[in-house]
Amino acid sequence: MRARMLTFTRQDSPVHSLSGAAKLICFIVWSLSAMITYDTRCLIVMLLVSLAVFRISKVKFADYAFVLYFILIFFLLNHLAIFLFSPLEGTQVYGTRHDLFHLGGRYTVTAEQVFYQFNIALKYAVVIPMALLFLLATDPSEFAASLNRIGVNYKIAYSVSLALRYIPDIQRDYENISFSAQARGIDLSRREKLSQRLKNIVSILLPLILSSIERIEKISTAMELRGFGSGRKRTWYTGRPFSLSDYIAMGLLLSLAAATLIVTFYDGSRFYSIF
Repeated sequence: MRARMLTFTRQDSPVHSLSGAAKLICFIVWSLSAMITYDTRCLIVMLLVSLAVFRISKVKFADYAFVLYFILIFFLLNHLAIFLFSPLEGTQVYGTRHDLFHLGGRYTVTAEQVFYQFNIALKYAVVIPMALLFLLATDPSEFAASLNRIGVNYKIAYSVSLALRYIPDIQRDYENISFSAQARGIDLSRREKLSQRLKNIVSILLPLILSSIERIEKISTAMELRGFGSGRKRTWYTGRPFSLSDYIAMGLLLSLAAATLIVTFYDGSRFYSIF
């Protein structure tokens, strides 16, 4: 059986041992810091830290490879759109212009534009892997308890938990339906033409959607019978209090975020320029 993508798997690592609330707070602080700064030095340091965290988390590349490749497609489209709609954005940001080569019309590749989009690529590289790690290293039930602990309504928190739990179910249903389709002679392998493979894949989406709707109806009925939502508050079986390691992790990340903001704004601008 193939590895499930974006599915929580318990590992013996410092990242998995942190409580869900601590991981959520760390991720929020990390994302805000990466979104605010355009300082290349800070982003490179944050990228190295994220790679180190991934290393100690023991998460396998196969667990998130498909999603990462899918995100890379939109990453490339975003960079292309930035250049098509604003080819001189870098020159406006940094206040200088050094032309590299002309493509035609109003499209000229400048060193400022390349540097500006390089920083955007770094921001992607800093935030997206940590988001994937957060999903892979956090139990959905504990994640729901963490959301509720920081003030999110428990109904919303539980909905997020169900959505995360439903990802492996969808994958399992898709595999079962595709195996049944292949047993009936519908070829989904690489031996078939790409256009025909896409057509065959679309043909199994309808039973996947119907099975998903049926499961949603069963879950919602079961929750109603158990009186879910009748109270203003609820307790969480998987909720955990903060431990020493949680405080250390949050302290280190808050220190890194503070240092990032200081370095970013020490000259009054969040854009670091090499020109």
